Amino acid sequence: MSATTNQPMRLAIVCPGRGSYVESSMRTLPADHPWVREAEELRRELDLPSLVELDTAERFSGALHLRPANVSPLIYLISMLDAAAARERGEVVVVAGNSMGWYTALAVTGALSFADGLRLVQVMSLLQEEVRGGGQLLYPVVDEQWRADPAARARVLEALASSDGHALLSIDLGGYLVLAGDDEGVRHLKRALPPLELGRMRYPLQLMQHGPYHTPFVSSVSDAARERLADLEFRRPNATLVDGAGRRHSPWSADTQVLRDYTFGAQVTEPYDLAASLHVLLREFAPDRLVLPGPGNTLGGIVAQALIAEGWRGVHDRAAFMAAQDAPEPFVDSMRR
Repeated sequence: MSATTNQPMRLAIVCPGRGSYVESSMRTLPADHPWVREAEELRRELDLPSLVELDTAERFSGALHLRPANVSPLIYLISMLDAAAARERGEVVVVAGNSMGWYTALAVTGALSFADGLRLVQVMSLLQEEVRGGGQLLYPVVDEQWRADPAARARVLEALASSDGHALLSIDLGGYLVLAGDDEGVRHLKRALPPLELGRMRYPLQLMQHGPYHTPFVSSVSDAARERLADLEFRRPNATLVDGAGRRHSPWSADTQVLRDYTFGAQVTEPYDLAASLHVLLREFAPDRLVLPGPGNTLGGIVAQALIAEGWRGVHDRAAFMAAQDAPEPFVDSMRR
């Protein structure tokens, strides 16, 4: 409940993308949960390894656990379980997601059933594996206090402009940009972007087993998905969805054909603007708390940077955000660490 009223706490859920499952995420799947059993049945039908066995393996293997066809359903299951638990904490008024998190957001809001959401995630990951070459790189456009650094953003845009179409913007996270390209484009970005350190990380950072998603380089995935997933049943969501262009799809006005077209079209081949999604989520819904389902906590800093960019409730830098998080009613609730 809200600290100041008797009304339920108004929650915004932001679902993570592919990079969120890491070694510390292992051994968290409840093997007897109906959703996990349903996922295991689908995996058997597709002749894919057991997710429970992957999750309980003796050691973490990047090649195995981060394979798109394995990591995507692992993330989907954990995010769905956490989102279900979040509903016990208050009223979910709006849901967004980063990249693959859009598929999870569809299921969290009931725009897709759990089963259809699972199949969407699994099939899309298999189709993405068929894309040969290219990749994604991560580059920060904020300073040490997580404030916007316009000069860094300008350098990234210059690098993209000089790539002769071989590198494109993939995801705008606000504080970081994800860049994608074919093999030549990835090499160009590594040359063109000045190396830098932020926190303990060095950039540009190439993302492991990530293809050139959210660009025309993966248009074949879009075409194949429309055919293989034509029978998915899209429905109006039970809470407002905010997509990767910052558009709202409400329980009262959502057009299921628009949801379908976006999911198989622009969501795949055009840049995903999580920064715009968070901007709309905050300004239009003013939630009491942002809830970040697991696995991991990859969106913690990203969401914090969005709050800083908005000056949310007087938060204008990293130190102020950390102080707000130490208060009895923090802005952001990360369900996994």
